[in-house]
This record gives sequence, structure tokens and C-alpha cells, in this order.
Amino acid sequence: MRLLMTTDAVGGVWTYATELRAQLADAGVEVVLATLGPQAPPDPASPYFACRLEWEPEPWEDVQRAGEWLRALAEDTGADLVHLNGFAHGALRWPVPVVVAGHSCVLSWHEAVRGTPAGAEWERYRDAVAAGLHGADAVVAPTAAMAAALQRHYGLDRHPEVIVNGVSPHPVAAVTHVDREPLVLAAGRLWDEAKGLDALDAAAADLPWPVAVAGEAGDRQASHARLLGALPRDELRTLMGRSAIFAHPARYEPFGLVVLEAALGGCALVLGDIDSLRELWDGAALFAQPGDAAALRSACERLGRDDELRGVLAGRAGERAWRYDAATMAQSYVRLYERLSERHTVLA
Repeated sequence: MRLLMTTDAVGGVWTYATELRAQLADAGVEVVLATLGPQAPPDPASPYFACRLEWEPEPWEDVQRAGEWLRALAEDTGADLVHLNGFAHGALRWPVPVVVAGHSCVLSWHEAVRGTPAGAEWERYRDAVAAGLHGADAVVAPTAAMAAALQRHYGLDRHPEVIVNGVSPHPVAAVTHVDREPLVLAAGRLWDEAKGLDALDAAAADLPWPVAVAGEAGDRQASHARLLGALPRDELRTLMGRSAIFAHPARYEPFGLVVLEAALGGCALVLGDIDSLRELWDGAALFAQPGDAAALRSACERLGRDDELRGVLAGRAGERAWRYDAATMAQSYVRLYERLSERHTVLA
């Protein structure tokens, strides 16, 4: 089977796509990974189309041109199936089955982060996403929470299939919880309200342990946390393997690959108390109400002073993380691809 898969190189979708491509290759699926967006992929040999993405300002001319490029690429490469990690292109007339994976969307982001529905300025986006979802042969979401959001916001009359994201094991062995650095680590874009890092920065003022944040800061400044800047994935994984606590106090997080990476690295987790993170990590983490710096500080302090609890939760998170491995993710996708291919052959 030959698969055309889209991605962007801006955030976690790149990690997801490259992990999935590697595992699919082991399963005999050849993947052509096509990158869309303002940022070129790390691999210069990969097909790339520079464009604005559908959630960026005034993207629609670029979205149309990118769709034409993708259709030509699917024909040129002889793709048997298309896997889109964006929405709008699901509405195109494809000659092969199409999967749309919904990793996040503006409407659910707005609802969670701003506390209000997205305004009229997002109507064209809403219509384009709905058309893409309804045009796909299958819709996938990484959590039941994200699946429900897609149904609620875009009028889907079918429940998206939930395929949990996965990553490969850490390349280095993590140290035991008693030998870890007394550090609260976080990772994410400081300027992104969804990540809740403003609350962590405020909590850091009174925490006995230092707080360090890896990721782009944009034009934001931290008052109390130490900013590490954007780190290569392997370097961040190594730091996770030494840190005692990983905090991800998100207001919005449809899955959270960075949390999975931290759990595999042996960190005890403090997470935002939202449906998706509860779905994945309930019983294996402490939770704090998003935006509540005092609750976040209390959770981090509790783990910092209680070695036994920290060890128990780190162990539970590590065990849970092994359920979300890249090989299992790929197996689920292969079964979906095979079902769609068989149905397409019957209907052809």
C-alpha cells in the first residue's frame, strides 16, 4: 500500500506524522509525507508546499493551491489512500479513500481558552472544516474528548474513530525518582494561552523547586520560571529523564504528545484538569484547575515534598504511557486503511 500523508512542521503534528511513518514502513506501508505550511520540513528531500494553513489569516487561496498540489502529488506517486492531518482538503474529489485526522481545531480551542464560541469571523473556517470532515471516508481523533468536540462543532452525524497517538521509547534510560533533579519542567509555547504556562510562571514565584520551561517564548517574558528556549527533541527527552516533575497545566490539549514523552521519561505529572488529559492520565497524575496558579503550586509542592507519592505517580504514568506506543498506533491505522481499501475495491 502506498499512502500520501500530509503534515506541517510547526508543532506536534510533525512528531506524530514522522513517528507514524516510521512504524507504517515496518508494516509494509510506503508513506509519501507531504509538508504544508510556512515552515519547511527538517528533511529537505520531502515534498513541501509553502502556504498559509487553514487556521491562519486569509488562507483560502493558499488552501486551494495546496489542494491542487496534493491531488497532483497523489496521482504522480500512485497513492492508494490519502491521510490528511488537516481538515479542508477532505472536501476535494479524491479518486482514493481519504482519512482526516482531527488533532485540534479553532472552534474547540476558542471554547476552551476564551470561554466563548468563536465569532462570525470564523464562519468560513467552520464551513471549510465541516466540508472536509463530511467529505472524508473516515475521521480519526486522538481522544474521545476531541472526537466529541468535532461532532459538536461541525455537525458530524458519525462518531470519529479514536486512535490514540503514540511515540517511540526514550533513547536513554531514565533515572529513578529518588535520584532526579528537584526541578519542575514544562515544555510548550509560552505565548500560547492554551498551554497555561502563564499560571505556571506565577506559581513558580513561591515554589521551593525551580521551574524551567522549554519552548518558544515569542514576545513573552517569564517573571519567575527559567526559559530554556526551543530544544531539540532528543535534548528535551534527556532533560525529562532527569527531572522529577513535569507540569502541563493546559487549558486546551486534545492529546498532548509532550505529556506522553514526559511520562515515558519517568516524570511525575501535574496536569490541567480538562477532559482529554483526564481521559488519558486519570489515576496517574495530579490535576489542577487551568489558570489557577495557587492550585498548581499546591500540586507541585505536594509532589516535591512527598517522595513516595512522586514515585508512585511516576510509575503509574510510565506504565500508562506504554499503552500509547507508536507501534500500537500504527497497527490501528493499518486496520483502518485496510478496511477503507477493501470497501473502495468493492464499490469501484
